[in-house]
This record gives sequence, structure tokens and C-alpha cells, in this order.
Amino acid sequence: MHFLAVGFLSAVTVDKPTGVLGALATGAEDFIKVFNKGGSVLLSLMGGILPTLVVLLTAVNALVRIIGPERIENLGKAAARPGLQWYPVRYIVLPFVSVFVLTNPMAYTMGRFLPERFKPAFYDSAVSFVHPILGIFPHANPGELFVYVGIATGIQQLGLGLGDLAVRYLLVGLVVIFIRGIVTERITARMMTKSEKGE
Repeated sequence: MHFLAVGFLSAVTVDKPTGVLGALATGAEDFIKVFNKGGSVLLSLMGGILPTLVVLLTAVNALVRIIGPERIENLGKAAARPGLQWYPVRYIVLPFVSVFVLTNPMAYTMGRFLPERFKPAFYDSAVSFVHPILGIFPHANPGELFVYVGIATGIQQLGLGLGDLAVRYLLVGLVVIFIRGIVTERITARMMTKSEKGE
């Protein structure tokens, strides 16, 4: 009896609705397709990058506990010292450690250890580093991993390796954040001087 019912139902055809009902039916189908696609992307991430990110975050949290949060805070206080020798600490080391350990967006809170005149430059350095670090340390900014993945996909299609790209991306990022930090510090100093003079 069941086979007869299935056979009968498979022989029945229903015309696709037209007009307003057809538009609603098509809209409903397209609406659910968006969520089906999102589900398949999530499933692919769960088998790919998400486990890696969870393990990296766990490792970084363990590293912070081993080193001690107070030592990381002391780095921020040391970076606030005046003098040219502290520029690399302030605009390379501190942004790197902040983004690596605290990740985006918590990395910017390390600026609280710096005097007001250095805060804009530190922020500029840190915010400029959240993408270059992704090739080697994707846990630092997983919400925007698509930027690096887009570049990496093009490199892979050319038959090139990703290790070289990740290292170059990181090194160029360190140079760029150093330059941006110094330039922004100079601009901030000039603007603060003008505001003090009342210009």
C-alpha cells in the first residue's frame, strides 16, 4: 500500500506558482538557501580553522599565565620611557605582544600604560598589525581571517607555498607599524603643541 501511495504521489505534478505567490515561494527558497550555505561554511570551518583557533587561544592563555600578566604589563610601562631607543619597543614589540597575547580588540588596552602623547601612535601601530600577524598566528584576529585567506587562495592557485607569504606578510607588517607609530607620534606632538598654544 505504501509503495502505491509513493508511486501515486510521484506521478502527481504541481505547477510552479506564478505572480505574487510565485515570488513569495522563490523568496522563501532563496531565504533558506542563504542559511544552508552558511551552515555548510560553518561545517567546513569546524573541520578546518576553528579547531586550530581554539587550540591556539588555549596555548596563548596558558603562555600568559606562565609568563605572568604583570610581566606583560611591565613591558607596556617600559615602552612609555622617552628616547629614541624605546621607539622599537613602543611601536614594534608592544604592538606585537599586545596583538599576539590579547588579540583583537583587547590588544588596544595595552595603550593605557603609555602617556597620552603616545596613545594615538600605539593604537595606530596595533590596529595596523591585526592583519599581518594572521598568516602565522590566526588566533590574533579570527574575525577578519578572510583577508589573509583571500590573499592566500590566490597564492595557492599560482602553485606557491603559504609559509613564505606568511613570513613576508609578518615582516612587512612590522616595518609598516614601526613607521606608522613614529609618524603618528610626530603628528600627535605637533597637534598637541598647537592646541596648547591655542591655535
